[in-house]
Amino acid sequence: MAFWLASKREGQASDWIMRFDPRFWTVNFPRPMVATIVSTAPDALRVEASFLRRADLGGLIWDSVDTLDHPLLAYRTDRDYAHTSLRFRWRSSGVIPLDAINGPTLTIEGKDQNGAPRSWYVRLWNYAQGSGEDAKIALDFSALDGGFALPADADRVWPGAIERMFISFAPPGYDRASAAPLPAEAEGWIEMSEIATDGARAMLEIGDVAMPANGLAIATGYDDQGVQTPARLLRGLRQLGYRGSVVHYVGMSHYFRLRDIDGRFLTGQDGDPLNGPTRSWHRAFFAGCHAAGLSPMISLSYELLDQHAPEGWKQRDMKGNPALTGWDPPSTLLSPANREAMGWLQSVGAEFAQIAAETGAPVRFQVGEPWWWTVADGRIHLYDEAARAAFGGSPPTIPDMRASLSDAQTALLDHAGALLAQSTADLVNAVRAAVAPAPVESLALVFTPTLLAPDMPELKRANLPLGWAAPAFDRLQVEDYDWLTAGADAHRRNAHAEVDARLGYPPHEQDYLAGFVLRPDQRDQWRLIDAGIDEALSRAPHEVVVWALPQVARDGYVRLPPSRISGADPMQAFDDVLYPLALGRDATIVPEFSTSVSVTASGFERRNALWSNARLRFDVGPGVRSEAELGALIAFFRARRGPARGFRLRDPSDHSSSGMVGAPGPLDQLIGTGDGLKADFPLVKRYGDGSGDGAQLRRITRPDFATIVVSVNGALQVGNWTLAEGGVIAFAEAPAHGSEVRAGFLFDVPVRFAEDSLEIAGASFAAGEAPSVPVVEIREAS
Repeated sequence: MAFWLASKREGQASDWIMRFDPRFWTVNFPRPMVATIVSTAPDALRVEASFLRRADLGGLIWDSVDTLDHPLLAYRTDRDYAHTSLRFRWRSSGVIPLDAINGPTLTIEGKDQNGAPRSWYVRLWNYAQGSGEDAKIALDFSALDGGFALPADADRVWPGAIERMFISFAPPGYDRASAAPLPAEAEGWIEMSEIATDGARAMLEIGDVAMPANGLAIATGYDDQGVQTPARLLRGLRQLGYRGSVVHYVGMSHYFRLRDIDGRFLTGQDGDPLNGPTRSWHRAFFAGCHAAGLSPMISLSYELLDQHAPEGWKQRDMKGNPALTGWDPPSTLLSPANREAMGWLQSVGAEFAQIAAETGAPVRFQVGEPWWWTVADGRIHLYDEAARAAFGGSPPTIPDMRASLSDAQTALLDHAGALLAQSTADLVNAVRAAVAPAPVESLALVFTPTLLAPDMPELKRANLPLGWAAPAFDRLQVEDYDWLTAGADAHRRNAHAEVDARLGYPPHEQDYLAGFVLRPDQRDQWRLIDAGIDEALSRAPHEVVVWALPQVARDGYVRLPPSRISGADPMQAFDDVLYPLALGRDATIVPEFSTSVSVTASGFERRNALWSNARLRFDVGPGVRSEAELGALIAFFRARRGPARGFRLRDPSDHSSSGMVGAPGPLDQLIGTGDGLKADFPLVKRYGDGSGDGAQLRRITRPDFATIVVSVNGALQVGNWTLAEGGVIAFAEAPAHGSEVRAGFLFDVPVRFAEDSLEIAGASFAAGEAPSVPVVEIREAS
């Protein structure tokens, strides 16, 4: 299906918002502090914060440049605040009040009138009327002064080039020079209401594209997007055409309540496992999803930010090293054998489920990242203290999962898999108990590149346990983005087959998670992801989920909806049938290119080739020699609905990989070089020089399957490849790095009739005059 990576609006629909619209503020804070923001009314917002250290300082931010929304939905950049005013009512509790030292300060970052970078510090109390915790504030940006005491410290703000505004908030007892923790966690809140903007630049243009439903679901993530308002996220995903499920990853770093223990802020304490800001944000998010007709899904991971995980909870390898991921800072994996860790995780799942139920949303719960951590050198992390005890105290060691394993080692993996399956079942049961008698839909995430690594064939015993087999979960969710973006097609196909065979969930009980693109410079990977979505849809899954909204917005991904003709079946674009008549010697065959030629006044030429491949035109009429053949032509033309449907045509002058019409052999055409991952090789034919710019490369999309012969490094390949759609040789296992993949074949040209009418004069035909029947090649691949 077609997609688009938009970088900016180019004539698409737009609207206007008030500058300082509550939906588009954000918050920022240092870890381990947490703050969230919710727009509570068209003119109001609420910030909640959880402070843990004396130096904790958060910020409520307005950016002049919208870097968070999709390019088609972003508000226009406007750094000029001259002759603009902002008014609002401020209410707060649990933060330093407006009138105190270190009270809320508006930091304005921008440039001065000479273009030099500059910051101003505006004490809000200087522009407030009321008390330190309940006041009305009016800011006129053309008459705004920084400085603590006015007019003595007045520092006039230049309003013409403002990049960002930052309203600070801190806990009572704030000391920016102190590394000490607060005596206990302190929670505070701020409300800005009656927000109004006046003046010459009070309004901002904003993208208002509303894409039709694209048939896909979307994923979101609290770690990345909890600094935005839920209303902003929901606006983005709805207007980009996403419907159905919103798979919401609650994260690994911000949702939990922490307490200082010997200088470390750790999870797992008694009482509520969620901090207050997280509760409020998710209550608004789940309620907003439900009100918008979307179905939120809670995704809770076994993964936890390492610095906040108790040491005894972590999976460990046989040398005692903790399981650490490659993120910076690293996360760790909780041990399924540790009762305290699993009990805490169950309490987290139960609390999120209750929040969803309170909003009226159906409770849908995904178990995420449930596996024993394994690293590239083959070490598996089965040896934390709790796991050793569960495995009998002295389990056999497995130094390298890539090596051949003994019966005792595979038995250990089976035991680990059973323990993992029991832990996920206990987690789901805890969620069900928390909201009973309301129903809970349970799902499990299977990330095949981790769980079914080809060089660790026995890993599935531990990480894809038979205890997950249907109907352990209501549905399975499968993800394979590492292999998809690396082009490891054989790994992907084999893994899907393995999951289907081992766990037994039919396609309609599986979801496919498509994505993701880690860095902005990798945005070309959307081409592969979008093709993967199409491939997944062909398997008729329950749902396809794009992972995730932050990357969709960052890269401008737009999935275009399928076109439908109301009340009619979709027209098949190509009939895989051969033109029934042989082309005679009088048939016309015309290969054509498209080239623009500019001639200068002095007679020199500049030529631009618009097509990289020739397109063929035929006139097949001269091949019709009898009344019977004429009847066959008319019947074939009507069956194709004229030009509406394509068909195959054998070009008598060029239909072989060997020369033009020779018998094909396995070494005829180089179709690729193995890299150890790639398993799909499109058929091609070269014309002209065999290499360099002199060769013209033609994609062959309609080969004659019975004639195909394939070789790898000169060795004939039999039984280890299939012919995929579009003339692609798909190997069961990827050819080795550096190996030459070659093929021989006969092929047909995909064509269509060029005109809607077929004009045949009976008298002329009887007199021996052949009709004109123009046919044109269809481009199926570049």
